[in-house]
Amino acid sequence: MDDKTHKIGKEIRVQGARIAGVVSCVPSTTINNVHFEKTFEPTEIANVVKMIGVETRRWVDAETTTSDLCTTAAKHLLEKLQWSPDSIDAVLFISQTPDHVLPASACVIQKALGLPAQTIAFDVNLGCSGYVYALWLGMTMIQSGAAKRVILAVGDTISKIVNPEDRSTALLFGDAGTATALEASSSDSAAHFILGSDGAGAKDLIVPNSGFRNSAVTHSATNPSSTASDSYLYMNGGEIFNFTLRTIPALVSELMSSAHTSLEQQDYFLFHQANLFMLNHLVKKTKIPKEKAPINIQDYGNTSSASIPLLMTSSLSTELSTKECQISMFGFGVGFSWAAANLKVGPLACVETIER
Repeated sequence: MDDKTHKIGKEIRVQGARIAGVVSCVPSTTINNVHFEKTFEPTEIANVVKMIGVETRRWVDAETTTSDLCTTAAKHLLEKLQWSPDSIDAVLFISQTPDHVLPASACVIQKALGLPAQTIAFDVNLGCSGYVYALWLGMTMIQSGAAKRVILAVGDTISKIVNPEDRSTALLFGDAGTATALEASSSDSAAHFILGSDGAGAKDLIVPNSGFRNSAVTHSATNPSSTASDSYLYMNGGEIFNFTLRTIPALVSELMSSAHTSLEQQDYFLFHQANLFMLNHLVKKTKIPKEKAPINIQDYGNTSSASIPLLMTSSLSTELSTKECQISMFGFGVGFSWAAANLKVGPLACVETIER
């Protein structure tokens, strides 16, 4: 039997790059659960909150986009690191809520940051696994010699696509944009990645009328049964839960093996903040000490691609700014897509959460 059938994803080792700093930018508007009482009964809200664990979340206003949040974060990060714009070789925007279908939001961010015309700039359409994929992509660019400094602009404003009458999504998601600075490093330390996907789950977390298969222009002719709800996010929670339990415990085990390390040697495990019940179940099933798996979903909700860097800046800012930590990261969800990383992080010159 092909050895590939035993693996949950592609194993990749990257060397010669490090994280220099991370900034998360969240909207200043806080939405608490009382907000939803005009749409749902208090008992309905309580039942959902018991499962997802979200007490408050941040939502953008109608004018603010994901790229706005990421740009604010990146400007703050560059200032704190004292990196000049002309020292940046690439800016990558990872999001499923871009400003437009075209042009690429990375080009907008390049202009807003005052980066030179020689800057590599492009978008990647990924959600829950997006931050780990972004780290792999940015570090690989540095390892290859294509870049010495890379800015990862990672985030989502899912509040713009949730159905306000669907309590399973309206109460769950929050908005955030982040910026991560990567740079070349002479350290012998390597980052280990595992990347995988299963498109059979694409239908279980989807905005049906969001591209050109059933676009606003064509869907009425090609799909007469389509409704306004098809323009909102659809989430099959049961299937996503099954996928997570089927995939992520095995991913944790495989990452430890691939990186030749162990649970005991990790300082922290950073999981995509999907929902509280799922996170608690994963921690218990993988036998990770609770104190090594920080959770912030109660304060920010599920922020999609931004959840792991937001976890770093909101829950581990002191630790990551003062010492070197061995970190394991796990992103999983929409796609279905998953990604894991094991790497050393810190001490960072900047690791902060700011508001816009």
